[in-house]
Amino acid sequence: MPNEPTIVDRPEQPYVAIEGTVGLTTFGEIADRLPEVFAFLGRRGIAPAGPPFFRYLEIDMETHLVVQAGVPVAEPLDGEGDLLAAALPSGRYVSYVHTGHPDQLFDVTDRVLGWADQEGLTWDRIPGEDGERWGCRLEILHTDPAQEPDLDKWVTELAFRLTPAQPS
Repeated sequence: MPNEPTIVDRPEQPYVAIEGTVGLTTFGEIADRLPEVFAFLGRRGIAPAGPPFFRYLEIDMETHLVVQAGVPVAEPLDGEGDLLAAALPSGRYVSYVHTGHPDQLFDVTDRVLGWADQEGLTWDRIPGEDGERWGCRLEILHTDPAQEPDLDKWVTELAFRLTPAQPS
């Protein structure tokens, strides 16, 4: 990795999102719904409190991903229809900023997970029959595709929550 992951403290963050179950080849079905979240906020005159993200709730790479396409907000809101309102949990997170094509994120994620293993860190996740359930695993989208069409220049931050009481 060109730079090392870091451990950061993140405060609780309210957000609105749309949740869906997708596969690796159908991820666009949830990604393409981010404009609905922005439209929901726009109709209410609410500005995003940060960049949009994908929150992975459940991961079974062979069969499915339960993912939320979300946007942070300054104050908690009520959901409506397909839109849910929740909060990203506070805590210590491993953060890694990647610049490059989104197709590279699979390998980058493996390297971040491996780095944490070497550091003796443990994730806020629980294995289960339906896959791993994550307390909070994010891909934060720092690049607006309308502003930067070159996917090789996109900036994506991975932020994965550690179990409580992890070392710095």
